[in-house]
Amino acid sequence: MPIHRKTGHYRTTTVVGEPVQAYIPIPLPPDPPLELEALFPILDRANQALGRLDASAALLPDTEVFINLYLRKEAVLSSQIEGTQSSLSDLLQFESGLAQSEDQPLDDLRETSNYVAAMEHGLQRLKEGFPISLRLLREVHGVLLRQGRGAERTPGEFRRSQNWIGGMRPGNALFVPPPPEALMECLDPLEKFLYDTRLPLLVKLGLVHVQFDTIHPFLDGNGRLGRLLLTLLLCESGVLREPLLYLSLYLKSNRNRYYELLQRVRTEGVWEEWLAFFLEGIESTARQAAGTAIELRAMFREDTRRIQEEAKAAATCTLVHGYLQSKPVASIRAIAAAIGKTVTTVTQALEQLQKLGIVVETTGRQRNRSFVYRRCLDLIGAGTEPLPR
Repeated sequence: MPIHRKTGHYRTTTVVGEPVQAYIPIPLPPDPPLELEALFPILDRANQALGRLDASAALLPDTEVFINLYLRKEAVLSSQIEGTQSSLSDLLQFESGLAQSEDQPLDDLRETSNYVAAMEHGLQRLKEGFPISLRLLREVHGVLLRQGRGAERTPGEFRRSQNWIGGMRPGNALFVPPPPEALMECLDPLEKFLYDTRLPLLVKLGLVHVQFDTIHPFLDGNGRLGRLLLTLLLCESGVLREPLLYLSLYLKSNRNRYYELLQRVRTEGVWEEWLAFFLEGIESTARQAAGTAIELRAMFREDTRRIQEEAKAAATCTLVHGYLQSKPVASIRAIAAAIGKTVTTVTQALEQLQKLGIVVETTGRQRNRSFVYRRCLDLIGAGTEPLPR
């Protein structure tokens, strides 16, 4: 029988002359305490899957390649949950400076690219010894909304006006977070709880994710920042040596259940039910990422072998192949500049790789051509197709 807890209370606030019931969550941890015994098996499996992921990525010839591609996959998925239509291929084209088609909204691409920059900023700050804190969250949020949609929504600042989730106005919203004058009474305890050691780390992460989303401290970008925060906390804790775990594919695939449980924690206090869902997501995501790392390693090795055995000018083809491992969508000129070869030499190498079925030319033009390392992109990009509008 699940425990039904009171997880907060309502406070009447007025928005544009309309009285609204805003929700104020009580500080973590939940009271009465969580009943974790039934969750221990899935918690153990999740921790084991994280360990295997950490070990699998270390076997790659260049772990940084995997990290960079997986971060971009997460950026695409997390942004898609919020409604963008960009694919992983779109983002890689955008970052490579390749021409965009009219059906690729520029604001979507900027928003997704901002996510990459925000995660990289947060990770760099952790490397500098800066702790995860409200200050760091404001910094990361400032990068997340620095251009494109949301740039006018006070990037890097906690909101000073009321927001809401669902509905056309606060009065008919699905959920109304705390009023701006109550933010710090909610955020200060959350910041302290980040370093509470009484609960297993993954359980704590599940609690933090819901609490942050419930507080909704920014005018925009709360969902993306809340998902980004999970990876930062895993890295800061040392559970993962590198930023390899991202939950957005699981949450995108189960988004109706995700939103339902977020709301039911607030209304019914079903923390254990949410945590079971969250931990299953950690386990399945870690297993999937570890499998992808192993497949990617095998694919790179097989393609390298074929290049060395079958390609003319194998040395140059190997250089081009190495570049495409980290940037699987690229123009001839970009590759030539990166590896220090002429455009003609790189063109000949790419044509060799095309004959081997390793790359595909995407423009159909004779000039200014670009190529895709198709198997690599398909492997990393699985699940990143935009949601139907």
